[in-house]
Amino acid sequence: MPLLEVSGLVRRFGGVTAVGGVDLSVEEGRLVSVIGPNGAGKTTLFNLITGLDRPDEGKVSFDGADITGFAPEKLAHLRLARTFQHGRVFANLSVLGNVLVGAHARLRAARPRLPVLGALGELALALIQPGSVRREEAALRAEALAIIARFGERLLPRQDQPAYSLSYANRRRVEIARALALSPRLLLLDEPTAGMNQTETAEMQALIAELKASGLTILLIEHKLDMVMSLSDEVVVMDDGKVIARGLPQAVRHDPAVIEAYLGHREVGGGAAEKALAEAAE
Repeated sequence: MPLLEVSGLVRRFGGVTAVGGVDLSVEEGRLVSVIGPNGAGKTTLFNLITGLDRPDEGKVSFDGADITGFAPEKLAHLRLARTFQHGRVFANLSVLGNVLVGAHARLRAARPRLPVLGALGELALALIQPGSVRREEAALRAEALAIIARFGERLLPRQDQPAYSLSYANRRRVEIARALALSPRLLLLDEPTAGMNQTETAEMQALIAELKASGLTILLIEHKLDMVMSLSDEVVVMDDGKVIARGLPQAVRHDPAVIEAYLGHREVGGGAAEKALAEAAE
Protein backbone atom coordinates (compact mmCIF):
# COMPACT_ATOMS: atom_id res chain seq x y z
CA MET A 1 0.00 0.00 0.00
CA PRO A 2 1.41 3.45 -0.91
CA LEU A 3 2.14 5.81 1.96
CA LEU A 4 0.48 8.63 -0.02
CA GLU A 5 -2.21 8.10 -2.63
CA VAL A 6 -4.03 10.81 -4.57
CA SER A 7 -7.03 9.80 -6.66
CA GLY A 8 -8.91 11.95 -9.17
CA LEU A 9 -7.97 15.23 -7.49
CA VAL A 10 -9.67 18.29 -9.01
CA ARG A 11 -9.48 21.97 -8.02
CA ARG A 12 -11.19 24.73 -9.95
CA PHE A 13 -10.86 28.48 -9.47
CA GLY A 14 -13.78 30.06 -11.28
CA GLY A 15 -13.56 28.87 -14.86
CA VAL A 16 -9.95 27.71 -14.51
CA THR A 17 -9.12 24.12 -13.63
CA ALA A 18 -5.82 24.29 -11.76
CA VAL A 19 -5.71 20.57 -11.02
CA GLY A 20 -7.73 18.32 -13.29
CA GLY A 21 -8.10 14.72 -12.19
CA VAL A 22 -4.61 14.00 -10.86
CA ASP A 23 -3.67 10.49 -9.69
CA LEU A 24 -0.42 10.08 -7.76
CA SER A 25 1.10 7.56 -5.37
CA VAL A 26 4.28 7.55 -3.31
CA GLU A 27 5.65 4.34 -1.81
CA GLU A 28 7.28 4.51 1.60
CA GLY A 29 11.00 5.24 1.44
CA ARG A 30 10.92 6.56 -2.13
CA LEU A 31 11.46 10.00 -3.63
CA VAL A 32 8.96 11.10 -6.26
CA SER A 33 9.45 14.38 -8.12
CA VAL A 34 6.69 16.47 -9.68
CA ILE A 35 7.91 18.64 -12.56
CA GLY A 36 6.30 20.77 -15.23
CA PRO A 37 6.30 24.28 -16.67
CA ASN A 38 5.18 27.26 -14.59
CA GLY A 39 1.42 27.22 -14.03
CA ALA A 40 1.16 23.44 -14.41
CA GLY A 41 -0.63 23.05 -11.05
CA LYS A 42 2.22 21.61 -8.99
CA THR A 43 1.96 23.89 -5.95
CA THR A 44 -1.85 23.71 -6.02
CA LEU A 45 -1.48 19.93 -5.84
CA PHE A 46 0.74 20.30 -2.76
CA ASN A 47 -1.82 22.66 -1.19
CA LEU A 48 -4.57 20.11 -1.70
CA ILE A 49 -2.50 17.32 -0.18
CA THR A 50 -1.46 19.38 2.86
CA GLY A 51 -4.84 20.91 3.71
CA LEU A 52 -4.19 24.51 2.68
CA ASP A 53 -6.93 24.11 0.10
CA ARG A 54 -9.81 21.68 -0.39
CA PRO A 55 -10.38 19.72 -3.60
CA ASP A 56 -13.61 20.01 -5.55
CA GLU A 57 -13.35 16.32 -6.34
CA GLY A 58 -11.10 13.41 -5.50
CA LYS A 59 -9.44 11.85 -2.49
CA VAL A 60 -6.14 12.03 -0.62
CA SER A 61 -5.10 8.98 1.43
CA PHE A 62 -2.18 8.74 3.85
CA ASP A 63 -1.13 5.34 5.14
CA GLY A 64 -4.49 3.95 4.04
CA ALA A 65 -6.62 6.60 5.81
CA ASP A 66 -8.69 9.26 4.04
CA ILE A 67 -7.19 12.68 4.90
CA THR A 68 -8.97 14.72 2.23
CA GLY A 69 -9.38 18.28 3.44
CA PHE A 70 -7.72 17.70 6.82
CA ALA A 71 -6.42 20.91 8.40
CA PRO A 72 -2.62 21.37 8.35
CA GLU A 73 -2.38 21.09 12.16
CA LYS A 74 -4.14 17.72 12.06
CA LEU A 75 -1.78 16.53 9.34
CA ALA A 76 1.16 17.65 11.47
CA HIS A 77 0.08 15.17 14.14
CA LEU A 78 0.14 12.49 11.44
CA ARG A 79 3.75 13.62 10.74
CA LEU A 80 3.16 15.01 7.28
CA ALA A 81 5.40 18.06 6.77
CA ARG A 82 6.00 20.50 3.94
CA THR A 83 7.97 23.53 2.85
CA PHE A 84 6.77 26.32 0.57
CA GLN A 85 7.73 27.64 -2.84
CA HIS A 86 8.41 31.03 -1.29
CA GLY A 87 10.09 30.19 2.00
CA ARG A 88 8.15 30.87 5.20
CA VAL A 89 9.89 31.34 8.53
CA PHE A 90 9.02 33.12 11.78
CA ALA A 91 11.12 36.20 11.15
CA ASN A 92 11.49 37.34 14.76
CA LEU A 93 12.27 33.91 16.18
CA SER A 94 15.81 32.58 16.29
CA VAL A 95 16.95 29.73 14.07
CA LEU A 96 16.61 27.39 17.06
CA GLY A 97 13.20 28.84 17.93
CA ASN A 98 11.93 28.20 14.40
CA VAL A 99 13.08 24.59 14.52
CA LEU A 100 11.51 24.05 17.95
CA VAL A 101 8.19 25.28 16.56
CA GLY A 102 8.37 22.37 14.12
CA ALA A 103 8.67 19.95 17.02
CA HIS A 104 5.67 21.36 18.89
CA ALA A 105 3.21 18.78 17.53
CA ARG A 106 5.33 16.01 19.02
CA LEU A 107 5.02 17.24 22.64
CA ARG A 108 3.37 14.51 24.69
CA ALA A 109 4.02 15.27 28.37
CA ALA A 110 0.98 16.45 30.33
CA ARG A 111 1.00 19.98 31.66
CA PRO A 112 -0.78 20.96 34.87
CA ARG A 113 -4.29 22.41 34.65
CA LEU A 114 -4.70 25.58 36.71
CA PRO A 115 -7.83 27.59 37.47
CA VAL A 116 -8.20 30.79 35.48
CA LEU A 117 -6.28 33.38 37.48
CA GLY A 118 -5.53 35.96 34.82
CA ALA A 119 -1.92 37.06 34.43
CA LEU A 120 -0.95 35.45 37.74
CA GLY A 121 -2.28 32.11 36.60
CA GLU A 122 -0.36 32.35 33.33
CA LEU A 123 2.84 33.09 35.26
CA ALA A 124 2.24 30.15 37.59
CA LEU A 125 1.65 27.85 34.62
CA ALA A 126 4.94 28.95 33.09
CA LEU A 127 6.81 28.38 36.38
CA ILE A 128 5.28 25.04 37.35
CA GLN A 129 6.90 22.57 35.00
CA PRO A 130 6.73 18.90 35.98
CA GLY A 131 9.88 16.86 35.48
CA SER A 132 8.33 15.01 32.53
CA VAL A 133 7.77 18.32 30.73
CA ARG A 134 11.30 19.56 31.39
CA ARG A 135 12.83 16.27 30.22
CA GLU A 136 10.76 16.21 27.03
CA GLU A 137 11.58 19.82 26.19
CA ALA A 138 15.28 19.22 26.83
CA ALA A 139 15.19 16.18 24.54
CA LEU A 140 13.45 18.15 21.78
CA ARG A 141 15.96 20.98 22.13
CA ALA A 142 18.81 18.49 21.72
CA GLU A 143 17.08 17.04 18.63
CA ALA A 144 16.57 20.53 17.20
CA LEU A 145 20.27 21.33 17.63
CA ALA A 146 21.19 18.04 15.95
CA ILE A 147 18.97 18.93 12.98
CA ILE A 148 20.54 22.39 12.73
CA ALA A 149 23.96 20.73 12.81
CA ARG A 150 23.06 18.83 9.62
CA PHE A 151 23.37 22.17 7.83
CA GLY A 152 26.88 22.66 9.22
CA GLU A 153 28.42 26.10 9.12
CA ARG A 154 25.44 27.46 7.24
CA LEU A 155 23.20 27.39 10.32
CA LEU A 156 24.92 26.04 13.42
CA PRO A 157 26.85 29.24 14.27
CA ARG A 158 23.63 31.19 13.64
CA GLN A 159 21.32 29.16 15.88
CA ASP A 160 20.58 32.17 18.12
CA GLN A 161 20.20 34.73 15.32
CA PRO A 162 16.71 35.93 14.35
CA ALA A 163 15.52 34.47 11.07
CA TYR A 164 15.03 37.90 9.51
CA SER A 165 18.79 38.47 9.65
CA LEU A 166 19.60 35.42 7.52
CA SER A 167 20.32 35.21 3.82
CA TYR A 168 17.57 33.91 1.53
CA ALA A 169 19.28 30.52 1.19
CA ASN A 170 19.65 30.17 4.95
CA ARG A 171 15.99 30.99 5.49
CA ARG A 172 15.17 28.14 3.12
CA ARG A 173 17.43 25.87 5.18
CA VAL A 174 15.68 26.93 8.40
CA GLU A 175 12.31 26.10 6.85
CA ILE A 176 13.51 22.61 5.94
CA ALA A 177 15.05 22.15 9.39
CA ARG A 178 11.72 23.12 10.96
CA ALA A 179 9.92 20.52 8.80
CA LEU A 180 12.45 17.86 9.82
CA ALA A 181 11.81 18.66 13.50
CA LEU A 182 8.35 17.17 13.06
CA SER A 183 10.11 13.82 12.44
CA PRO A 184 7.97 13.44 9.32
CA ARG A 185 6.87 10.21 7.72
CA LEU A 186 6.32 12.20 4.51
CA LEU A 187 8.15 15.40 3.56
CA LEU A 188 6.88 17.59 0.73
CA LEU A 189 9.51 19.99 -0.61
CA ASP A 190 8.32 22.78 -2.91
CA GLU A 191 11.29 24.06 -4.94
CA PRO A 192 13.84 23.83 -2.10
CA THR A 193 16.66 25.25 -4.28
CA ALA A 194 14.74 28.21 -5.70
CA GLY A 195 16.97 31.29 -5.64
CA MET A 196 20.10 29.30 -4.73
CA ASN A 197 23.37 29.46 -6.62
CA GLN A 198 25.20 26.41 -7.95
CA THR A 199 27.13 25.73 -4.74
CA GLU A 200 24.05 26.14 -2.55
CA THR A 201 22.05 23.89 -4.88
CA ALA A 202 24.71 21.18 -4.67
CA GLU A 203 24.62 21.36 -0.87
CA MET A 204 20.83 21.06 -0.83
CA GLN A 205 20.94 18.14 -3.27
CA ALA A 206 23.42 16.35 -1.00
CA LEU A 207 21.16 16.93 2.02
CA ILE A 208 18.08 15.59 0.22
CA ALA A 209 20.07 12.56 -0.94
CA GLU A 210 21.08 11.98 2.68
CA LEU A 211 17.46 12.24 3.85
CA LYS A 212 16.39 9.79 1.16
CA ALA A 213 19.15 7.36 2.13
CA SER A 214 17.90 7.50 5.73
CA GLY A 215 14.56 6.11 4.55
CA LEU A 216 12.51 9.34 4.56
CA THR A 217 9.68 9.42 2.01
CA ILE A 218 9.84 12.61 -0.07
CA LEU A 219 7.58 14.32 -2.61
CA LEU A 220 9.58 16.98 -4.42
CA ILE A 221 8.76 19.88 -6.75
CA GLU A 222 11.90 21.08 -8.46
CA HIS A 223 12.80 22.89 -11.69
CA LYS A 224 16.47 21.91 -11.79
CA LEU A 225 16.29 18.77 -13.90
CA ASP A 226 19.81 17.51 -13.22
CA MET A 227 18.89 17.36 -9.54
CA VAL A 228 15.55 15.69 -10.29
CA MET A 229 17.16 13.05 -12.48
CA SER A 230 19.82 12.31 -9.87
CA LEU A 231 17.52 11.99 -6.86
CA SER A 232 14.22 10.61 -8.10
CA ASP A 233 12.88 7.08 -8.05
CA GLU A 234 9.97 8.29 -10.19
CA VAL A 235 9.13 11.52 -12.00
CA VAL A 236 5.58 12.78 -12.54
CA VAL A 237 5.13 15.50 -15.17
CA MET A 238 2.22 17.94 -15.00
CA ASP A 239 1.00 20.39 -17.60
CA ASP A 240 -2.18 22.46 -17.56
CA GLY A 241 -3.33 20.78 -14.34
CA LYS A 242 -3.00 17.23 -15.62
CA VAL A 243 -0.41 14.44 -15.43
CA ILE A 244 1.01 14.00 -18.93
CA ALA A 245 3.81 11.52 -18.14
CA ARG A 246 5.25 9.48 -15.30
CA GLY A 247 8.02 6.93 -14.96
CA LEU A 248 11.74 6.52 -14.47
CA PRO A 249 13.73 9.76 -14.76
CA GLN A 250 15.51 9.05 -18.03
CA ALA A 251 12.37 7.75 -19.74
CA VAL A 252 10.45 10.87 -18.77
CA ARG A 253 13.27 13.17 -19.86
CA HIS A 254 13.02 11.88 -23.44
CA ASP A 255 9.21 11.67 -23.58
CA PRO A 256 7.95 13.72 -26.59
CA ALA A 257 4.91 14.93 -24.61
CA VAL A 258 7.19 16.30 -21.90
CA ILE A 259 9.41 18.10 -24.41
CA GLU A 260 6.33 19.58 -26.05
CA ALA A 261 4.97 20.78 -22.68
CA TYR A 262 8.18 22.65 -21.94
CA LEU A 263 9.02 23.88 -25.43
CA GLY A 264 5.68 24.06 -27.23
CA HIS A 265 6.76 21.64 -29.96
CA ARG A 266 8.15 18.12 -30.38
CA GLU A 267 10.64 18.57 -33.25
CA VAL A 268 13.87 18.79 -31.25
CA GLY A 269 16.25 16.08 -32.31
CA GLY A 270 18.95 14.05 -30.60
CA GLY A 271 20.86 15.54 -27.69
CA ALA A 272 19.38 18.96 -28.49
CA ALA A 273 16.08 17.85 -26.95
CA GLU A 274 17.68 17.07 -23.61
CA LYS A 275 19.66 20.31 -23.63
CA ALA A 276 16.63 22.42 -24.57
CA LEU A 277 14.46 20.75 -21.95
CA ALA A 278 17.05 21.36 -19.26
CA GLU A 279 17.34 25.01 -20.25
CA ALA A 280 13.55 25.44 -20.29
CA ALA A 281 13.34 24.12 -16.74
CA GLU A 282 15.88 26.58 -15.31
